Amino acid sequence: MSRVRVFVPLAALLAAAALVALNLGAAPMSPAEVLDVLLGGGDERQRTVIFDVRLPRVLLALLVGGGLAVAGAVYQALLRNPLADPYILGVSGGAALGAVAMMLLGSAVSHWGVAGGALAGALLAIVVVLRLAMATGPTLDSRVLLLAGVIAGAFFNAVILLLLAAADFQSFRSAVFWMMGSLSRAGPLEAGVLALFLAPCLVAAWALARPLDLFAAGEEMATYLGVPVERVKQAGYLAASLAVAASVAAVGIIGFVGLIVPHAVRMVWGGDHRVLVPACFLGGGAFLVITDTLARTVVAPQELPTGVVTALIGVPLFAVLLVRSAR
Repeated sequence: MSRVRVFVPLAALLAAAALVALNLGAAPMSPAEVLDVLLGGGDERQRTVIFDVRLPRVLLALLVGGGLAVAGAVYQALLRNPLADPYILGVSGGAALGAVAMMLLGSAVSHWGVAGGALAGALLAIVVVLRLAMATGPTLDSRVLLLAGVIAGAFFNAVILLLLAAADFQSFRSAVFWMMGSLSRAGPLEAGVLALFLAPCLVAAWALARPLDLFAAGEEMATYLGVPVERVKQAGYLAASLAVAASVAAVGIIGFVGLIVPHAVRMVWGGDHRVLVPACFLGGGAFLVITDTLARTVVAPQELPTGVVTALIGVPLFAVLLVRSAR
């Protein structure tokens, strides 16, 4: 299949979603006004709204949605499990533990302190899960890796509940809201830092596209065809997990993006990872831009947690994809 037929519709969907997101808000603008601002025109108020508030949020949604979708596709290939999602290996649990621990310190901790705690917790989870999976032997067994992730995630969640039980009301509320996922604190610096973290992870996932295709035939067949199976598994796990760690640290836990987007892309355009990886990035970015726009406009001036909106849309959408795939 021509890659143009895949990437052009997805890029057009992403561009349309971004333009709508830039239009809508407390100070609505027409598409012509938005384009005028992006091209260097508009008044000072319009430029502030677009460049300091809405555009960074759109870029952050693109990066987080694309990163989670690519991570989900890599996990599903490595684990050969269609239900694998970016949070199945305990990375989100570690990130949530780090964020909650920082929030319990109170007002002395800034937004960046919470993000740093979440990133540290996610990295700890990656190391713990990898060490547990490698403790059974020199090879990285996908089944053991999956079980190690489930065990680590359950432990982190138990510690989080213990911390929340001892938290004051304000810390408890902040922690729960963070775990629902939100892009409300998006800014140019947040988007730039996340882009620096995600770029090498996405490049690594793209470089592993061909070996991941061969994994579909089984590890023995992939080895016979010359794939360094253990190195590919470790590199894929690290690249996907680091992408998840950076995304969760930036915006909290946002579910279903990394589960439904890879499934939808495979159903429409097939499972070739040379197409699947970039298509998931575009599709995941578009999906999260759309859901985040809904989160901040449906009940305006109030704002819904983005993770709640992705779940409300993702559950029925995944049910439809599941039924169509079974048929």
